[in-house]
Amino acid sequence: MLNRRDAMVRLGQAGLGAVTLPSILAAESTQLAPQRRGRAKACILLYLWGGPPQQDMWDMKPHTPEGIRSHFAPMRTVVPGIDICDQMPLLAQCTDKVAFIRSMSHISNVHEPSVYHTLTGKQNPTLISPRNMRRRSEFPFVGSVVSALSPPQPMPACVTIPRPIGHDGVTYAGTYAGWLGPRHDPLELKEAPNSNDRPTHSLDLAPELSTSRLAARRGLLSMLEEQDRFLQQSRATEGLSGFHEQAYRMISSPAARRAFSLEQEPAALRDRYGRNEYGESFLLARRLVESGVRLVSVIWMYFMPNGRIANVWDTHGGTAGLDNATGYEMLKAKYCIPPLDRAYSALLEDLHVRGLLDETLVVTMGEFGRTPRINPTQGREHWGPCYTALLAGGGVRGGQVYGSSDAQGAYPRDNPVSPEDMLATIYHALGIAPDTEIHHRDGRPIRICDGQPVTALF
Repeated sequence: MLNRRDAMVRLGQAGLGAVTLPSILAAESTQLAPQRRGRAKACILLYLWGGPPQQDMWDMKPHTPEGIRSHFAPMRTVVPGIDICDQMPLLAQCTDKVAFIRSMSHISNVHEPSVYHTLTGKQNPTLISPRNMRRRSEFPFVGSVVSALSPPQPMPACVTIPRPIGHDGVTYAGTYAGWLGPRHDPLELKEAPNSNDRPTHSLDLAPELSTSRLAARRGLLSMLEEQDRFLQQSRATEGLSGFHEQAYRMISSPAARRAFSLEQEPAALRDRYGRNEYGESFLLARRLVESGVRLVSVIWMYFMPNGRIANVWDTHGGTAGLDNATGYEMLKAKYCIPPLDRAYSALLEDLHVRGLLDETLVVTMGEFGRTPRINPTQGREHWGPCYTALLAGGGVRGGQVYGSSDAQGAYPRDNPVSPEDMLATIYHALGIAPDTEIHHRDGRPIRICDGQPVTALF
């Protein structure tokens, strides 16, 4: 049976013609999917690109000296003994659904290799901006592995919203299928924006602007609609082969187009998530997993007023394109903690109310954390040796902390968790054994993950 993703995936590549789509369908065969054993049917990966500061958000160290101690105060939550920062009052009411891993750790303090490591489970220290464009020779992204090991469904197995990690026209390594080939690339926009591109979103929507247009503007829904219009022309559909017909069915699927239409959601729920790109993306992620997508990655980024992309969790402070805001001013701005608190708590509540949380693993992490010491611009520097990740749903027991950091949040004190272990945990939750093998394009069998799942979380 042919994989259902081929048509949908290629729609995410700007300029793709109707002829190449069915050729991909015809050219490649699927791999047999192992029997699922896990509890989760889907995973939402909330990727806070840039590296959120653990000491200022969910691993507070209130007794450390000035210069290390956060400017924010710890706040009690609904779970006794679990405090988070006072900037996240909505999340404080949801910690009974969340497991905090406070002992994430790896050796890199550089964005590019850290992104690659956390999304593939492999290390490549040669990845330095701007020499980090993704290539087919690289190990596949976690979502692409899930795609390769998933049975056919009407919806694509993997979607990345609102756009892949990258800037200045460089899309980061580790964000697509690599040597697994195009059939397992996530459905996404073709590439990262260039610095002179016109921003494709506004963080604050005009009142008269339908929220669905946020996703549609140069986005995934518009791609579906454009390809649908093209294929409905009489000349375009003459003499379609069986593969063409299958591709057309995927493109015109009411379920696929419906999943991307946020206007179907109640206004009150859209308000609860937040009328901004982050809230819209989190809500769209819920709609996609509800429609059958197995892994949705939501990439947190921001278009600065100068038109360039910023990974705003990179809170050094003093960024010219952000009015030279300090690190703490960045954290309190409309592009960091406030929309995260609103959208993340809304997502957990929404999944719970719909009965979807138990079968949807929600993973929140960045590529690393931040240094214990606060810098002169009132921010923190890159820090891979210790940071925090959050897991919820998918069989994970909420209201717990796994692992701990030392007194300054600099190194794990116990139970260190590597990026490989995190990916193994995701696979475990989805019923995929981490020692499962996939085949390289040269035929070699390669294990999908070298880590061990943190089974104590379940």
